[in-house]
Amino acid sequence: MPEAELDAALAALIAAARRAAVAKQIQGDVEQRLLQSIVDATTSLFDAEASSIALFERDPDRLEYRVASGAQGAGAIGLSVKPSQGIAGYVFSTGQALALSDVAHDPRFDRSVAERTGYIPRSIAAVPLFDEQGTVGVLQVLDKRDSASFSLRDMELLGVFATQATSAISAARVQRDTGRLLDEVLRQIGPGLTDAQVDALVGAATRDLDADSESPFWHLAENVARLRTLTDRELDLVADILEVVAKHAERTTRRA
Repeated sequence: MPEAELDAALAALIAAARRAAVAKQIQGDVEQRLLQSIVDATTSLFDAEASSIALFERDPDRLEYRVASGAQGAGAIGLSVKPSQGIAGYVFSTGQALALSDVAHDPRFDRSVAERTGYIPRSIAAVPLFDEQGTVGVLQVLDKRDSASFSLRDMELLGVFATQATSAISAARVQRDTGRLLDEVLRQIGPGLTDAQVDALVGAATRDLDADSESPFWHLAENVARLRTLTDRELDLVADILEVVAKHAERTTRRA
């Protein structure tokens, strides 16, 4: 690839990396908080003993229980299982939702996994979390208190929660995986690039994005993160102020 094209591609990637870094600074642990709110709402809606979300992670491939809720849910947090292990593994690997009223007698149930959480469920409902790339995780509910089984309506509602969870995961992973995304884009732009060249370009695109956390720019990002509680009118005022400052900076740069 010509050097001029690589320079232009790198400039675009640097801009994307900076946007991702700013978004991460502003949003903080947005993924964790959104997923926790989803399992909390799921447990409440179904009046269940527990609910949890397990996400697929690589190196090594595994399902990792990221959040959980309910009286019996705490023991699942941090637990990792193989992507094909147990009920969660079955739902993840097949992409099929599943509802069981007697898990102890189902061959797909892995009692050893349940014992590691400290709770052996009687019934389970589980649905896959899908995005455009495929299955990214599993949402599970354990033991409704007012029923021994999960109805078709229950599964439809669980699917709605799964859609919300997937949206939260997808948005957060774009930020978290900026380096990987830059790697993939560069390989598409320059298929002949060596690993060393790709590493060098990715490093150049992401170098020093967060090096100076005490700079005025990052203080501004922190303050923007605190504006979530403002009214629409107040936010409009802040946006107008920032626009005036930005235009002033552009004029100053052009005169320099």
